[in-house]
Amino acid sequence: MHSSVTGMDLAKRSKFRRICVFCGSSSGNKRIFSEAALELGKELVNRKINLIYGGGSVGLMGIVSKTVFDGGCHVTGVIPRALTANEICGKTIGEVQVVVDMHQRKAEMARQAEAFIALPGGYGTWEELLEMTTWVQLGIHNKPVGLLNVDGYYNPLLALFDKGVEEGFINPMARRIVVSAPTARELMRKLEEFVPSQYDPRVPRWERTATVKPMANRK
Repeated sequence: MHSSVTGMDLAKRSKFRRICVFCGSSSGNKRIFSEAALELGKELVNRKINLIYGGGSVGLMGIVSKTVFDGGCHVTGVIPRALTANEICGKTIGEVQVVVDMHQRKAEMARQAEAFIALPGGYGTWEELLEMTTWVQLGIHNKPVGLLNVDGYYNPLLALFDKGVEEGFINPMARRIVVSAPTARELMRKLEEFVPSQYDPRVPRWERTATVKPMANRK
């Protein structure tokens, strides 16, 4: 009996329509980072998942977006107006949404996406990753967050998460928010299987806390 999994089979099984990918506008110093970005793009195409990303056409951003776009899936890039000259070069890939600032960029990507994946990147990638993780912890959303841990790039960050648990700054259940894997296929499997355990995803955290009484009208 044939045991291989086709792209069509993957698409039928995927529960995601749109995934946001955070990654660098640089390609890094190792070829393996670019190869991982290409692999992730192909995995999204195989599963018929559309891409939400930071809007650049250079570095790992460009590799992922071009791969998904060329594979026939929709690509939406969200980029602050101030960064368009620095990050968009050459042919624009897919749909580009220009927003006012970085805050609106993250809010818009979070609104449109159903899950988040971080490839290797720098401060901006880490900041986006950690904000989406914090929002899960706070009950603002219950969307899965994944790290594509290429060549052990994120090992120090994962160790820091564990240190936070050890020292009492991160709840052990909250440590489970971020899943990681060395390959795109394995990471997608984990994201598909992810079930939030730190709160009831049907009830946002702010609805489970005491209601703040409005201040009396001033006269």
